[in-house]
Amino acid sequence: MNMAKMKDRKELDKRVPGMPWYVEKFINYKLPDLSPSSLLEYVRDYETFFRWLMAEGLSSADSMRDIKLEELEQLHMDSIDNYKMFLTAFKPQTNSRTTVSRKLSSLRSLFHYLSQIAEDDNFYPLLKRNVMAKVSIKRTHKPKDTAARLEGKLLQEGEIAAFVGYVKQGYGQDAAANKQAMYAYAHNKERDACIVQLILQSGLRVSELVNLNIDDLDLQKKLTYVYRKGANDDSFKTPVYFRQEAVDDLQTYLALRDARYKAPRREKALFLAIANGKQAGSRMTKRAIQEMVIKYAKRFGKPYLSVHKLRHSFATDYYLRNDIYKTQEQLGHASPETTQIYAHLTDKTMAEAIESPKEGSGRTLP
Repeated sequence: MNMAKMKDRKELDKRVPGMPWYVEKFINYKLPDLSPSSLLEYVRDYETFFRWLMAEGLSSADSMRDIKLEELEQLHMDSIDNYKMFLTAFKPQTNSRTTVSRKLSSLRSLFHYLSQIAEDDNFYPLLKRNVMAKVSIKRTHKPKDTAARLEGKLLQEGEIAAFVGYVKQGYGQDAAANKQAMYAYAHNKERDACIVQLILQSGLRVSELVNLNIDDLDLQKKLTYVYRKGANDDSFKTPVYFRQEAVDDLQTYLALRDARYKAPRREKALFLAIANGKQAGSRMTKRAIQEMVIKYAKRFGKPYLSVHKLRHSFATDYYLRNDIYKTQEQLGHASPETTQIYAHLTDKTMAEAIESPKEGSGRTLP
């Protein structure tokens, strides 16, 4: 089990005992199929709902653990509508439409399990009435809408090489007057260029990148082995290929990794950083990689770039050369529907197609 999953599993085990017994039953039912991260999101969503139930007087329980099934059966649609309004106006940070939909979907999954799958000793459903079955949850992010939001915010064709080049050299010219910035840059530029290049030549997620170990790499075959998001089989790592462009940068970084970052012999992490006050390097954090990319992006003149947008940049370029199914597999998407984002991002091919001559006609359509 990788570090992120271990942390989430530990947090899940800590929170579940505070839930009603039927939630614990649901989590145990889902455990073989969903990752600890996904189940932890479920539990957090249920905590929000149960606290609201008690605050609104819809449950007589003094703690979440004591909320009864009968109290869920007695909920009216008005109550669910009020909960949706509460989520929309939730403070201190208002929930987005996506977050509200996710929280309602979490509830619907629990209610469905209790009313359709789980049984009492007499083989009757645990929940006799399912108010959430009446709740319609609209999809908030269609691939075309997501593509529209990304339009103009990704690296296009030649910009991919230009951005990598900027990390290798350009940033040093722009930041030459800042001694502190130049010291950090001189120490980390090979590592940073390697990280940026690997994302742009493979489409790895930041969580996958953070968890990479040295022995996950196979430079000869140009692939690395990663724990894919959402996969619950912790004994299997998925092979993910990267392009030739990443090989030289990986070799450059690996040649200096041990000496520059004073890597302890037991440290297996591929990408290292030396924290303030520490003598030896340790695994880079997700936040450190995100902030590193933003630093270079701002100086490069594209402040909206992020690690995830670098992944999108790779995916758009990859999709132009391959089909949607290869792109889905390369990115580790559970559904081709998610991958359709890149079909919409490359709609210029459709624009060209409508103006192209009709096959065999020798003329353009009127």
